[in-house]
Amino acid sequence: MPLQNRVDPFGVIHAVPERGTCMGNRGILHDDQRQLRYYHRHKAWIICTLENRDKNGELIRRTPMTPGSYTELFFLDEATALAAGHRPCARCNRQRYTEFVHFWRLANPTETGSLDDVLHRDRFAPYQRTWRPKKRTYTAPIDELPPGTFIMLNPDPSARPYLVLEESLLPWSFGGYGQPSARRTGAEVIVLTPRSTVAALAAGYRPHIFR
Repeated sequence: MPLQNRVDPFGVIHAVPERGTCMGNRGILHDDQRQLRYYHRHKAWIICTLENRDKNGELIRRTPMTPGSYTELFFLDEATALAAGHRPCARCNRQRYTEFVHFWRLANPTETGSLDDVLHRDRFAPYQRTWRPKKRTYTAPIDELPPGTFIMLNPDPSARPYLVLEESLLPWSFGGYGQPSARRTGAEVIVLTPRSTVAALAAGYRPHIFR
């Protein structure tokens, strides 16, 4: 039985067998029975590497959802994690963190709050009782969106998320991306990736995408 620790571009956490290519966390979200109890426990939603090593170079092996330890969350790729509202970890993913902060600050010069405070505002609609409505979205012309952004083509609750590339859109699933379709020039779309992260993508940050 899969654990509930796989995250979609809306930031919702599911129980599915696919693992993905990167890990992250939002704090301790599960109980002693390895059941999810919380949506998040702090504002630092991070993207980690799948493998971590100790100071001797030995691989650190973890049991997912160990009681009392942070909840390991898994994403198809970095672009999915960014859409969900996460950012690279400053410890295990330092190079990507440094790159992300550089482009994020370049693209958001008027933001005076911390990176995590701004991202939390951008990704999270408070006082929602169910998970998917917690996602803060906005509308924008598709022609203005940089590669690496996640969108929906309509507001239907069952609408599929798409990854924006230079000339095409890729339909997302936990197992990977489907066949590309052409970008719809002039279309107004619903943007899932947080606004300040989209600005960082437009400034030059390029997320890793599952191929």
